[in-house]
Amino acid sequence: MADRARNRSPLFKGLSFLTLRKKLGVRPPGHVMAIDVDGAVLRVVQAVPRGNRTVVTRIAAERLDLPAEADRSDPAVMGKAMAKALERLRMKPSLVVMGVPRASVVLRTLSLPVIDDLRELASVVHFQVGKDLPFRKDEAVIDFKVRRQLLPPPPTEPTAPSDDLAAESKNEPPPVPPKLEVLVAAVRREVVDFYQQTAAAAGFKLAALGLLSYGNARCLEACGVVEGGQAVALVSLRPDEVSIDVVAQQSLLFSRGAVFKSRTEPGGTPESGTPPAPDAAAAVETPPEKPETFVDAVTIEVVRSLHSYGGMEPQNPVAQVVVAGATGQEPAVVEALQTRLSMPCTWLALAGALELPKAAREHAAGSLSAIGLALGVNDPQGLPFDFLHPKRPAVQRNLRRIRLIAGAAAATVVLLVLWGVRSHLIRQREKVKSDLQVELTEAQKRQPIYRQMRQQAATIEEWVKGGRNWLEHYAYLSAILPPSEEVYLTSFSISGRGAIHFAVQARSGEVLAKLDKQLRAAGYDVKPLAITPGSDKYGYGFRSSVELVVPDQMKIDLSNVRAPARPADDGSLNPTRKRGGAS
Repeated sequence: MADRARNRSPLFKGLSFLTLRKKLGVRPPGHVMAIDVDGAVLRVVQAVPRGNRTVVTRIAAERLDLPAEADRSDPAVMGKAMAKALERLRMKPSLVVMGVPRASVVLRTLSLPVIDDLRELASVVHFQVGKDLPFRKDEAVIDFKVRRQLLPPPPTEPTAPSDDLAAESKNEPPPVPPKLEVLVAAVRREVVDFYQQTAAAAGFKLAALGLLSYGNARCLEACGVVEGGQAVALVSLRPDEVSIDVVAQQSLLFSRGAVFKSRTEPGGTPESGTPPAPDAAAAVETPPEKPETFVDAVTIEVVRSLHSYGGMEPQNPVAQVVVAGATGQEPAVVEALQTRLSMPCTWLALAGALELPKAAREHAAGSLSAIGLALGVNDPQGLPFDFLHPKRPAVQRNLRRIRLIAGAAAATVVLLVLWGVRSHLIRQREKVKSDLQVELTEAQKRQPIYRQMRQQAATIEEWVKGGRNWLEHYAYLSAILPPSEEVYLTSFSISGRGAIHFAVQARSGEVLAKLDKQLRAAGYDVKPLAITPGSDKYGYGFRSSVELVVPDQMKIDLSNVRAPARPADDGSLNPTRKRGGAS
């Protein structure tokens, strides 16, 4: 009934890790390799998904080259030894899953209200378990798994109705809400860092970091030992430690580990590669000179653990005990447990139970945890515990702070945009300024030419305003003046008032008197000539300035006049002779 209610609960649908993987875009690992350090032996399991199941393709074991004085807590030392072992096995892992031993993990069972949101449930888990950790919460990596939903007991119906019972029914307490049973695993962050640094030193990528106890439970489930709701105790033996895990309904109900400190492998190499947590496992002293005491110590620890589990879960007792391992002491432990316990005790034959290929059967007995991790990481729901990717609580958001930050960010963006626009406009103006400066420099160089052009333009404008064709007057005067053998012009100009001014150099005064008469006869108003003696180098002895006023009614007809012929020795049209050169 509880199972059906659990399956119908929306919580378990919301907590589906397959759904979570789709949301986060995480793909299943696919071809993975599980690595487990069993004392001084490196155990490697390769598994690949085929259809709806995962198949183990290879199981190998190789001894680690670790001297007696080697520091096994140094990730560089362990990684180097693992790399050499993998090289001898001719295996090049890409994605690797490893597991943390039970001795390094703190397990707590919590009863929490039903929360559909996984992140909100993670927040409650972190809040509750933080009070019970033997180390600081900020030093821990916390992950959890929802075991089951606990339904309240059904109300008892009264045998006979009465007035008193009817009155009491009106004051009944509210119904008890269902609870969640959550198994929480916490490990120190330095332990996770140790495995990550070891993987980096060994030259492979760590894809997941699970719990060895859950690897044992997953392997036990794959062997078909657990049936229905029956609880099975798995005793996993290692050279220096033993772990007791109680499994039922695909869930780990109980887990306990014991480390035998005084036992070492030949050569003096300690068997435990990771230091245990203070309260995570029991430590048992056994004298090394009596090997049979190892069986006794294991038997005592198993009996003690079963008694502890019986006090915690009296409604689901252990139905059988299964022993696994590759220490050589497994048959003796099975025999000892059969004499102490009133339940079936068997030795787990992994090779036959998992139908492994022949090449993978030799080292299967000691690879229980690695096989379970390789199978579990490819399950649709993934590993129940993954300390590399734990289920994290929802981030508590301060909306007021977010608004302030968003406003400050928006203001910063606006300022940056304005500053960018301002810089762009300034650059454009600077470019215009530089172009104008270049033009101004060029204009300053040509300023005399511009001044001369303005003066000429002003003269032409004055001519145009006067309404007369002064070029015709110039041509007319050239025709009516005496020939150049008698007189020639030294200057010619027209004033703004429309008067013609020119200066002449003449051979004699009679020529100038004749010039006055000719100009008056042509129709000009001539002011009296001022004759001044002044000889030039050509023999013209008199000069005079002439001012002519053009009457308004005067008309010029150039077709009736003819300019005097040019002298035969006129050289004005010849090319000018350069200095120092020939003509």
